[in-house]
Amino acid sequence: MQSNPISANNYPSFWLDKPYYSLNAYCRKTFHEKLYRIAVDAGMTCPNRDGTLDTRGCIFCSAGGSGDFAVKTEDLSVAQQIDAGVSLFHEKRTGSRFIAYFQAYTNTYAPVSRLRFLYMQALKEPKVAGISIATRPDCLPPDVLALLAELKAAFPDKFIWIELGLQTIHEQSAAYIRRGYPLSCFIQAAAELARLQIPLIVHVILGLPGETTNQMYETIRLLNLQPVSGIKLQLLHVLENTDLAADYIAGKFQVLSFDTYVNLVIGILERLSPRIVIHRLTGDGPKNLLIAPKWSLDKRKVLNTIHHEMRVRNVWQGKRLEEER
Repeated sequence: MQSNPISANNYPSFWLDKPYYSLNAYCRKTFHEKLYRIAVDAGMTCPNRDGTLDTRGCIFCSAGGSGDFAVKTEDLSVAQQIDAGVSLFHEKRTGSRFIAYFQAYTNTYAPVSRLRFLYMQALKEPKVAGISIATRPDCLPPDVLALLAELKAAFPDKFIWIELGLQTIHEQSAAYIRRGYPLSCFIQAAAELARLQIPLIVHVILGLPGETTNQMYETIRLLNLQPVSGIKLQLLHVLENTDLAADYIAGKFQVLSFDTYVNLVIGILERLSPRIVIHRLTGDGPKNLLIAPKWSLDKRKVLNTIHHEMRVRNVWQGKRLEEER
């Protein structure tokens, strides 16, 4: 088996001198500029909230359905929300284009006619390089997949990404967080998206109650074998007014410490295929809702510490990949 060609201080030039393949590096390599996400709210709901599967939502999910950072403009069109989002970047030096991120709740959970209207609003915007659609693998029926293929052909100069909230491969954890679908459903959805050549970004939560470090590594090992283009690593946040918060306050579990999280992320990156783009290394918990861990509010410190420790330890994305096989 061929050895890993990446070594310390000899990362691929397009990694931009980071010890992992970041989204920024991918965008600059592919689109020749940095692309910022603009989160929009398409007014969706979720089968975990409307009674199809449950009415309570996932155990960690706030009332905003993971869309707490989306532009709060429910009376505006997608195009108007994008304009409002762009205005938030007026003090940043950005590229000329953005990613329209359909974030809140389940963004394929509507009639195809409505989905086509919403997605086309975004794809027709000149300032939008492409769209990223957050959804569930059990909400990708054949008619939705056909729509994605239709739009991919209609907008060859734009991209369409699908983001799926897998969180974990372990069924016990999945049952606890009320995910509502089996692992086989995710694997099937990943195969269907690969058939359509639509990139898949997977969300993984680190620090779920009861999961060991090796169990989290097992999630990464499986994703290495799947047609996954990108990954978002999300620290478990405890937010107000969630069932997870009730368990935390009752002392049923503890959140990860700063040092534990840094070590865990580094271990995961060492085991992650270097072909998979890192879209996120930690997460943003809304300051007004976050109960724990409070250290996560200093996102810059978290990222800087991960970068520093990887260099000090002489490790990089995929370093342990061969020994993991």
